[in-house]
Amino acid sequence: MIIIRDAKKEEIPFIREQRVRAYEDHVAKIPQGHWQELKKAIQSEADTDPSVDLIVAETNGKLVGSVALFPSKMDAYDGKIDELDYPEIRMLAVAREARGKGAAKSLINECMKRAKAKGYQSIGLHTGEFMHDARMLYENLGFARVPEYDFVPAEDGIKVLAFRLSL
Repeated sequence: MIIIRDAKKEEIPFIREQRVRAYEDHVAKIPQGHWQELKKAIQSEADTDPSVDLIVAETNGKLVGSVALFPSKMDAYDGKIDELDYPEIRMLAVAREARGKGAAKSLINECMKRAKAKGYQSIGLHTGEFMHDARMLYENLGFARVPEYDFVPAEDGIKVLAFRLSL
């Protein structure tokens, strides 16, 4: 059984380490400079802002994944895109051994539930164009591309793709 809950402050260092391990799967697909930008973003302390919901998935007492739900109008990407008028799912990460068992979907569903409860009509996210499994998950959940919010974080031509879902 997957338990979805708010992260505890003392879990944050582990969550950040788990994120890096999860995203390391993509190192071979991208240039080193892009990996450094991505690593910096997923280790950012932006998830400790009081307006950000840091949510974890727990199975058998063990943290198996996490996600950060950023509020609307927050500059989650250091000025690389305009501020959005809907919340943004960020830094979704699931441990390798827990993948394919529903943790990512449960975390995303929790973000959607929280955004809807706060009165939002939609929710968004960004993901690397090389993150094929993540993109497939988002599309299967009904997220649609919004290319006007795509951006290139490093000078390597690799796009970060924008998605949005109506709630």
